[in-house]
Amino acid sequence: MASQGSTAALGAGIAVAGVSAVAVVGPLIGISPWLIAGAAGGSLAALTLDASQFGGLGGHLLAESLPFGLGRARLRRIAIHEAGHLLLARDNALPVKQVLVGSRACLRHGLRVSGSTELEPPPRVKMPLEDLRRWSRVLQAGMAAECLVYGGSRGGADDRALLGRLWGLSGHDVTTAQNEQRRARREVEQWLTRHRPELEARAEQLLQEL
Repeated sequence: MASQGSTAALGAGIAVAGVSAVAVVGPLIGISPWLIAGAAGGSLAALTLDASQFGGLGGHLLAESLPFGLGRARLRRIAIHEAGHLLLARDNALPVKQVLVGSRACLRHGLRVSGSTELEPPPRVKMPLEDLRRWSRVLQAGMAAECLVYGGSRGGADDRALLGRLWGLSGHDVTTAQNEQRRARREVEQWLTRHRPELEARAEQLLQEL
């Protein structure tokens, strides 16, 4: 399971804020308007290249390196997401192979994502209903953890896609799949609410391991 936080708006916001500040202050301290325009164009080009060729990885690395606690806050949100997966995996007896927090840690392992919880793959493609329920709880746990702590989820697109594939291969009809996923989500939300201190403590531990 991999999570990719949203940095498109953040990257653009940083670029716009920086260019705006330089545009106001620059002429006062002797910076050429042509230099400002060139910097603005270069920033936008870099953002476009990063998004198209590297999946926004540069933006993620930049966001996670921001000063004044901003980068740390972003990493904590990723840690909350991965801690949700980790705790529910353990509660549902699904072995966890590796947990990574942050784009830098993921990049060292060849992954272009901002966070990852790697589980042992299921022994068979078509799983029994009870196994599908366990995977449904674990795959939705990262998004549910973010919603519990932050009121919404940024990551989880890969989790939803994998969950859809598992149910698509299961042979169950769409109504059953949807009902089971909603049921699993409610169970996860209730479990995480009861274990929120453990969730936040585990996320902090993941951060300290960076």
